[in-house]
Amino acid sequence: MRVILTILVFLFGFFDLFMGLNFLFNPEATASGFGIAAIGVQGLSTLRADFAAFFGVIAVCMMIGAWHRNADLLLVPAGLMGTAVVVRALSLVLDGTYPGWPVPMLVEALHVALLTAAWKVLPHHTIEELVD
Repeated sequence: MRVILTILVFLFGFFDLFMGLNFLFNPEATASGFGIAAIGVQGLSTLRADFAAFFGVIAVCMMIGAWHRNADLLLVPAGLMGTAVVVRALSLVLDGTYPGWPVPMLVEALHVALLTAAWKVLPHHTIEELVD
């Protein structure tokens, strides 16, 4: 079970890395798939910075956490994805639905479930162990 969870975390992280790189190198096309449009250079800069950072940090923490079997690194992406799914749920209440709304929530919820399960079974390391 531990090996399967580790592989899944790494693969989900790879998916997120791909998303971050798409926002970095092709922000307009990637954003349009999310229902977002960039207005001018400031919009492009925001898409590149914010979304590449969001998906990039998630990806790096997941991939390094899986590779080094360090469950503590998985708390960062779990927190980010958990926040995203909660805010999306709040947005459903405040703003209503839109076509395809369940898909991003499902992806985020799957991330949280996977990361929580992996956090429970993968080893935890102290700072001293990581430095040595």
